[in-house]
Amino acid sequence: MDISVVKHSGETTGRKVNLTNEVFGIEPNDHAIWLDVKSFLANQRQGTHKSKQRNEISGSSKKLKKQKGTGGARAGNIKNPQFKGGGRVFGPTPRDYSFKLNKKVKDLARKSALTYKAKDNMIAVVEDFNFATPKTKEYLAMLKSLSLDGKKTLLVLPEAISSVVLSGRNIQNAKVVTADQINTYDVMNAEQLILVESSLSKIDNLLNKQ
Repeated sequence: MDISVVKHSGETTGRKVNLTNEVFGIEPNDHAIWLDVKSFLANQRQGTHKSKQRNEISGSSKKLKKQKGTGGARAGNIKNPQFKGGGRVFGPTPRDYSFKLNKKVKDLARKSALTYKAKDNMIAVVEDFNFATPKTKEYLAMLKSLSLDGKKTLLVLPEAISSVVLSGRNIQNAKVVTADQINTYDVMNAEQLILVESSLSKIDNLLNKQ
């Protein structure tokens, strides 16, 4: 699949690059995408939730009333879960939500996500560029020149370029990553992918490694 290369100012370069079928033209696997997104979101969870059980509550262990003869239900101490301020029954405890996903499944999921974006014409290829100094205004101007202002975008750089990363980090719907950081969730979550030209070969090498 051929796609035109533009400058970050929006001007055309007159050149085209080929998006390889091995990465951008496969038969998408929806289940692999679901697994990878589920794994990504699970890995973001801290898992530090905790509630106190009756053996962890501060309070007297004295029996509240005699066992029989009151006409009411029997009761132990004030830490009983049935009373206000008592411990919680089967409450949450700290746990690790992450789970292992095979590398081949992850690669298939990323290829499937990129294929969907290519099919829907949601990929723009930009000639290699840099900003002289980090300026959010310049990043916003680039998005406007590409007619992407107001859209949720994902810019993929070949390697970390501090001036570009710093320029885009304060923009709510814009995310900047390097080619080796690309993941299924970010690709599917973005309305438009902006691929820097030299990042294409790195993505191909990353996803086609044997």
